[in-house]
Amino acid sequence: MTRNFKAHIAVFTANILYGANYSIAKLVMPKFIQPLGFIIIRVWIAALLFIITTQLFIREKIASADRLRLFLCAVFGVTINQLLFFKGLSLTSPIDSGLMMVTNPIFVLILSAVFLAEKINAKRIVGIVSGLSGAVLLIIFGNQYSKTGSSNLLGDIFVLINSLSFAIYIVIVKPLMTKYHPLTIMQTVFCIGAILVLPFGYTEFTKIEWNTFTQSTWMATIFVVIGTTFLAYLFNTLALRELSPGTVSVYIYMQPLLAAGFAMLLGKDSPNIIHLIAAILIFLGVYLTISRNKGKIIQQPVK
Repeated sequence: MTRNFKAHIAVFTANILYGANYSIAKLVMPKFIQPLGFIIIRVWIAALLFIITTQLFIREKIASADRLRLFLCAVFGVTINQLLFFKGLSLTSPIDSGLMMVTNPIFVLILSAVFLAEKINAKRIVGIVSGLSGAVLLIIFGNQYSKTGSSNLLGDIFVLINSLSFAIYIVIVKPLMTKYHPLTIMQTVFCIGAILVLPFGYTEFTKIEWNTFTQSTWMATIFVVIGTTFLAYLFNTLALRELSPGTVSVYIYMQPLLAAGFAMLLGKDSPNIIHLIAAILIFLGVYLTISRNKGKIIQQPVK
């Protein structure tokens, strides 16, 4: 088995974990753990695991000139990203969340045009309008056509802002990816993020009644913390050693399909006509915006 093939297996596995996370996380929250309290568990344990992993394999020092940029990476890539995603997911449906996350490449293109002077032609403008139209359609009309009534306006907006936040992270972390090993960046970003999320989630964390957890609750919690917070990010990081960032990012388009599949399997959601129309608009938008922009998207959002 070649190293390149192993890298594809790693990133494919990461996206299966992400796809399952949309529904499995809802088995735990908000009934057993409130979303912001869950983030305390996720980020702190992931930070500890990244510290251990990095110390075993990588020894790099961060230049003082890069500390502010890494702090901003932690703000947008961990703090806002994680808090808003889980808060949004606790309110809305897994399928809505999965579709919203596909807007990330569109936001990356817009921000790259603003901050990195990347050109936006007519084709990409059409793609941006199409993708954002799909997101707006889902936000406004998703719940009216939902058989489960699980779509939620505020939840959809939170997930959309989370997608924008991670797009900002992708743009500002890009220069660091050429200077440091990905594990060094993940260790630093998660350690800073662990401190930043504490004021927001501490109260909800203290209200967790651990004695009410069932075996399935514990299993779901472990899956979210270890699987989608540590392992999925680690698999993506390892894949980036062998594959281009563009190749790794292509796998993000599996997530809405996987999210829908797991949601239906677990009885957490079911697709409707608005999901279908929104998916067509969003995927068309993503195709038009990145069809001549391969390799620009660095990494997938943390779920």
